[in-house]
Amino acid sequence: MQLPQLHRYATRPGLFFTEDGGADVVARSETAEQLWFCVLESLDVPSAFYNDAVRIHDDADSAEFIQAMQQHRICTRVVRGLRMRETLFRMDGPNYGLWYLHLPKAWNGMHYGYRAQGAWDPKHGLRFNPYKFLIDPYAKGVEGRMRLDPAAFAYECEIDAEGHVKGSAWGAMNRLDSLGKVPMSIAIDDRDVTKHDADPSHPHVPWSKTVIYELHVKGFTANAPWLPEELRGTYAGLAHPATLSYLQGLGVTSIELLPIMAKQPEVFLQEHGRPNYWGYSTLSFFAPEPSYATRTAQKQGADAVRDEVIMMVRALHEAGFEVIMDVVFNHTCEGGNAGPSVCWRGLDNLSFYRRQQQNAGELEDTTGCGNTIDFTYTHNITFAVDALSYWAKRIGIDGFRFDLAVSLARLNGAFTPYHPFLYALRSDPMLGNLKLIMEPWDLGNQGWRTGQFLSPFAEWNDRFRDTARRFWVTEVDHGDNEGVGMQEMATRLCGSADLFATDPGRGATSSINFITAHDGFTLADLTQYAHKHNEANGEHNNDGANINYCANFGEEGPTNDRRVQMIRERTRMNMLGTLLLSLGTPMMLAGDEFNNSQYGNNNAYCQDNDITWLNWDWLVSDKKTPEFHRMEAISKLIAIRKSLDIYHHEDFFTRLSQLGLLKPSSRVQWLLPDGTTPMERDWFDTSIRSFTMRLLASDELDVVIVVNGDGEPRQFHMPPDARWHLLWSSAETTCERPQQGAVTEHFTPEPELSFWASLLPKEQDHLHGNIYAQLRADEPAHAPRHAAPTAASAPSAVESTTAQQIGADAGFVDSWIMPPLPRVHNAIVAHVAKSARPFTRVRARDEMLLLEEPAPRAAAGATDAHIWTFPALSISILMQDAKDGPLQ
Repeated sequence: MQLPQLHRYATRPGLFFTEDGGADVVARSETAEQLWFCVLESLDVPSAFYNDAVRIHDDADSAEFIQAMQQHRICTRVVRGLRMRETLFRMDGPNYGLWYLHLPKAWNGMHYGYRAQGAWDPKHGLRFNPYKFLIDPYAKGVEGRMRLDPAAFAYECEIDAEGHVKGSAWGAMNRLDSLGKVPMSIAIDDRDVTKHDADPSHPHVPWSKTVIYELHVKGFTANAPWLPEELRGTYAGLAHPATLSYLQGLGVTSIELLPIMAKQPEVFLQEHGRPNYWGYSTLSFFAPEPSYATRTAQKQGADAVRDEVIMMVRALHEAGFEVIMDVVFNHTCEGGNAGPSVCWRGLDNLSFYRRQQQNAGELEDTTGCGNTIDFTYTHNITFAVDALSYWAKRIGIDGFRFDLAVSLARLNGAFTPYHPFLYALRSDPMLGNLKLIMEPWDLGNQGWRTGQFLSPFAEWNDRFRDTARRFWVTEVDHGDNEGVGMQEMATRLCGSADLFATDPGRGATSSINFITAHDGFTLADLTQYAHKHNEANGEHNNDGANINYCANFGEEGPTNDRRVQMIRERTRMNMLGTLLLSLGTPMMLAGDEFNNSQYGNNNAYCQDNDITWLNWDWLVSDKKTPEFHRMEAISKLIAIRKSLDIYHHEDFFTRLSQLGLLKPSSRVQWLLPDGTTPMERDWFDTSIRSFTMRLLASDELDVVIVVNGDGEPRQFHMPPDARWHLLWSSAETTCERPQQGAVTEHFTPEPELSFWASLLPKEQDHLHGNIYAQLRADEPAHAPRHAAPTAASAPSAVESTTAQQIGADAGFVDSWIMPPLPRVHNAIVAHVAKSARPFTRVRARDEMLLLEEPAPRAAAGATDAHIWTFPALSISILMQDAKDGPLQ
């Protein structure tokens, strides 16, 4: 029996260059009546299709143009307002939902798109409109932006005097041509067989050694003083040697990028003239965001933009970093039914988006963004897998973090860890071996699913976040010891076995531990604002989370109060210490290592300005600033974590421990401050806030993690079978550390020179050592650097004495109290309403004085070698000196 001849075209959508100088074009639409492939050419050059196309006369209106393109297989028209020519090719199909065309001529950088005709029946989810120019879902490059114009919408509407869209999404079809008002697809020829020859090897960092660092490509370097102006806020800026040197100095292993797929602001943001800064509003799942490329690359076109992304990833790989990419497959930029038609809505609205079971015209929304991609439809799963494979193979991405991942795993509206999309990721020979991280919640029914995605997926652990915040922030500020106790803290320190020891081979490393992320307060703001201040977003401070487990410790916003400043600093270091000393996979937010602030904005998704751009002014002083010392303290802790194999046991907690085949006590021991083992009642006593966690191993030295959650220094009986030495303590950045004996050690750091000033571009050498003076040049002459305290805010006698005790070097203590620099101050004035600026004094916990060093408790045998005293509200790690038997 002779096999039938195979179809000559590919069975996956896309544009594929062919050896005859043309291209095979494949598009998917199961409900369209006709598709056209549209090529756009500049009027400055001859058309490649002059002999093939029937010309439509120039004065034809939109209706005549649509009628003509239906009559001719190939037709062309001149769009004089855009100085371009549009040539339309009628496609063949549908063949099992696919439409085909062989384009006789195609070239790298070709501008193109689609038009689709079909039923206009909004009540049944059909919104075809041939007047709308649509980008290719598989396009590897995009160019242009959607303009807020009636032509961008498939239904009849208008833009009122205030810039708002007015019209009914259920009304008549809009007959305005959208070409020129919406983005265009760009073809990129990928046939070069040598394109991967220069790729460096991927770092392949094991989960057990991974430290993730979440950053925004633009915001990370937009203010970077070591970069020339043209590289700031770009892919190339992130790949700059000085940028990579900073990241290496910090010690993180994996760079998690906020979305870099091409984006488009939502309509309501465009109506108010604001951008979507974060990028969680995807326009194209294959094309990188052009605005993050250098101006030179943008002028050269989509191919150059993509090359800049590829070179960024290569540079990060060569420097030893993995690249993890935040992806948004739960919704698109088209929003709800009232949104624009730029791609999927116009091609196959019925198949691409989830819709309500009882009302096909209404979209299902579990994302809060107006639409949800339908992952019960096989071809949408294929589309997502194709996009992920492209970014992994062609661009070089090492892993993906899936935004609102529960929406990707809903069958008939209900979450299941056995969803076909999850199995597609697991079973793919390439994707299944990458780092796959789930955000385990969405806004739908029963949307919180932390710990339920199973192997091989890791998940953001919001339970860890909330526990650490409550223990170190709100309960300290409010004096409430009835919330988070030793049992809850011990569970989170040990990798959240209650959530992640649920599947064979799944353990602590599946828990992505974090304190802060892009969505919410920065670490600095978490400890200096009791309330969100999002007025700059234009939503009357109604956006953003209201429950943040935050505190201001006495004053809202920045303060000159030493006591408040030092309490805040200790609290921040406690949270970072908890993050980096816990079993699991830690994730840091960029800037937290040096107290970056967003001025109280906990939802800065639309702030593309100094509110979200990291402030690097501290880095270029001749001498090491407090921020520099703090960054070094975090770097030291990361290095300690990476050097200890005790953190590298991926079987620390797995399903075997639940079955009793691996006893948890074989790896960890718990002690109370008096050296005794906690009784059952102690685990349920939430007033116990101080304890010791000992991590044991047979082939290396043990370490102990000491948590003092009390508001005064406390003596701990260390395990007497070994000597111990301090590796790191959260109290060190406030000039205090634990030591053997009955008191803690207070010290004064020696002034040190900073090498970072030497990395500035040579034309900025005049700023070395004088950057603060230069930036303050515009300050009023009468504005003192540190305002004298008023009578109402004068420190108490106790506070004054305490400040003397902790700050032998008053200059170092004072240096923590930095007034806003002019550029930052101007940003606040420009972008934050008066009601958002710090002015409200909030009650602090008066009885908790972090700066005070109370008399040590009397204890029998206080001079014993195994008695250590730990600072109030601190977390520390110590290592065993040697396994040479008990101390004598």
